[in-house]
Amino acid sequence: MASMDVPADLPKPRAEVRTTAPPTITWVTLALMTTASVASLRAAPTMAVYGLACVFLYLLPALVFLLPTALVSAELASGWSGGVYRWVAEGLSKPLGFLAVWCQFAMTIFYYPSLLAFVASTIAFVIDPSLASNGLYTAIVIMVLYWTGVWVSSRGTKALAGLSSWGLIIGTLVPGTVLVVLGMVFLGQGNPSAAPMDGSHLLPQWTGLASLVLIVNNFLSYSGMEMNAVHVSSLKNPAKEYPRSMFLAMGLVLLIFILPALAISWVVPADQLSLTAGVMQAFDAFFSYFGVGWMTPIAAVMLISASLGGMLTWLAGPSKGLLEISRSEGYLPPFLQKLNRFGIQQNILVTQGVVTSVIALGYALIPNVSSVYWIFSTITTQVYLIVYLLMFVAAMRLRKLKPDHPRGYRAPALGLICSVGLLASLAAMFIGFVPPSQFGSGSVWSYILIVGGGLVVLGLLIPWAFLKLRKPDWRTAEAAAPTEGDPA
Repeated sequence: MASMDVPADLPKPRAEVRTTAPPTITWVTLALMTTASVASLRAAPTMAVYGLACVFLYLLPALVFLLPTALVSAELASGWSGGVYRWVAEGLSKPLGFLAVWCQFAMTIFYYPSLLAFVASTIAFVIDPSLASNGLYTAIVIMVLYWTGVWVSSRGTKALAGLSSWGLIIGTLVPGTVLVVLGMVFLGQGNPSAAPMDGSHLLPQWTGLASLVLIVNNFLSYSGMEMNAVHVSSLKNPAKEYPRSMFLAMGLVLLIFILPALAISWVVPADQLSLTAGVMQAFDAFFSYFGVGWMTPIAAVMLISASLGGMLTWLAGPSKGLLEISRSEGYLPPFLQKLNRFGIQQNILVTQGVVTSVIALGYALIPNVSSVYWIFSTITTQVYLIVYLLMFVAAMRLRKLKPDHPRGYRAPALGLICSVGLLASLAAMFIGFVPPSQFGSGSVWSYILIVGGGLVVLGLLIPWAFLKLRKPDWRTAEAAAPTEGDPA
């Protein structure tokens, strides 16, 4: 192409030698980035309840959901910039693209209360461990921390965002490693494990569908793989290096999820385990046993800092994606599209905060904090699964409709991978309506109505209403011409 622009008899200027290729990253770096965005200790207590069977309960969704999500999103990201909105809009339709990006945003409405409930229970171990099961205390902490995060984010502050980049080390790798090492030393000194560790407990005991319900939470634990797929074009050889990167990330993620969950099950009996405070219960038990109880607050601070750093990152991310798509296509009313003087979507954050505060009251009104935590986590998963259902269908459609469209990476056996991911997501959505074994004494229909109501209202009715009420003047003038790079 250069010869068409520069006469042959003129020397080519030195500036033309400059490359415009994007900077490359190694496949190991991408694996660590993916691990950092996916892995967390927060979900460990939910699987520690199952003891040794947590290995199976983590491996199964990794094979049928984590791997398909990683490979499919890599192909889509290497062919179409703009994230999940662009993928679904190109493969299915723009309204369904809006549904996908809305659900990606809406799941955070229930994600923040469950994340901050974990933070509240962790803080309780520094102040007074009995507060970990106090619903009113949990609700107050959720609201205070969330609105503080809104204030920080609305001012465009970038300094605290660095917390998230250190989250993998400060709040996951270090405390996770300490937890596992202490657990091994604990068992090595001849102490019995609180959960059986023999071969007969490799699989969860079958007591009906309720015995496998906790596996649904793992789908949310693995969510986020699609976010790092945008870096696939930065690899030198995407076709070979991306699968290698994803398998390494999967191995690291599984180690971070499985080993701490096992360590918790060694020291905290399942019937005494809190789904929000389980990690700190284990630290407290280990530190007390080894006579270093003064380290419990230190572990708590590490977990808190990582969680708050992650919250600040997520607070601005999904809402900004929704904002920019709405400005170009007019999906949200002008009030929600307004920016403050720092260029931040403050009205979206404040509106989300009002809803989050109402949800937080559930912790104060329902006696069992673990029950509320599980319900909110399930609703979060259900809403986010809509994103993946649309993504898998869109990927198959795009391979069929646009087979020659340039792609930096092509997933092998795409149809099979998408089918597996689609069926796994549908199965997870169905299982999510079955109360876990801990809710045996509660009303099954109440649980179904709460989870189903949250899914229908948040994941379907609200975006449908926005599309139905949309007006031409909702599209802002400065964003009237959308570009290919619009983020989602």
